[in-house]
Amino acid sequence: MSTNTRVWVDGDLVEPTRAAVSALDHAVTVGDGVFETAKIVDGAPFAVSRHQQRLLRSAAGLGLPAPDLAVVEKGIAAVLDGPPIGFGRLRWSVTGGVGPLGSDRDDTALTYIVLAADQARPPASGKLAVVPWTRNERSAVAGLKTTSYAENVVALARAKSVGAIEAVFANTRGELCECTGSNVFVVVDGEVLTPPLDSGALGGITRELTIEWAREADVPVHETALPLDVLGSADEVFITSSTKDVLPVHAVDERELPAPGPLTERLQAVFRERAAGDLDP
Repeated sequence: MSTNTRVWVDGDLVEPTRAAVSALDHAVTVGDGVFETAKIVDGAPFAVSRHQQRLLRSAAGLGLPAPDLAVVEKGIAAVLDGPPIGFGRLRWSVTGGVGPLGSDRDDTALTYIVLAADQARPPASGKLAVVPWTRNERSAVAGLKTTSYAENVVALARAKSVGAIEAVFANTRGELCECTGSNVFVVVDGEVLTPPLDSGALGGITRELTIEWAREADVPVHETALPLDVLGSADEVFITSSTKDVLPVHAVDERELPAPGPLTERLQAVFRERAAGDLDP
């Protein structure tokens, strides 16, 4: 954990290691909550409006009341007040609040948590590791950004044990799906391809912007079902996420790749230029 972590819970700034959420909070007992992560650059968060709209979609999909975005914005302002964070992570969570020890919910107030911390900038490229577990594209929480992240913790630990920066999941149909906290793109015969959202992948904000900005720059991106083994033949592979932007992949398991390949490098440049010109696109 960063030594510069700032924490705000339900209206108050609190010490990062001090207890500030009830042990009965449903996010603690059963992982009943939603969250968003945005990057911080020179003290300012990126693409907050898009993240807020996805927070609402995730809460609705989980059956939670609509979060009060004004409350979230107060928390964001509180944790960003002070010495600017040069590069870091802003995370806000909304939970089901205090509830029973089982999966039932009580009619109780939501809990709001906002955190900010500096972190190292991403590397120039990374390795991916394919893991043996699958995403369930028919799950009740498919495509929702929930606080139930245990399978991602397990998968990422497996990936890091073999020197990878991210783990790659197939879905139950054997199709390429996503990584633990990133979306994945491939380049095949000069075309940029990425799994569609009905693969079970989360609709990443950076994924969304990469597709939009690529198309506006006359680089078509096709959302299409892909077999997992496309990773064994693709000309280029890259991932996208809030704190990695467009990140080239130099290896998938033992297969090495050019990083960045020409189309990946083009999209990196497009994303960098557009993001620098608009902090809330």
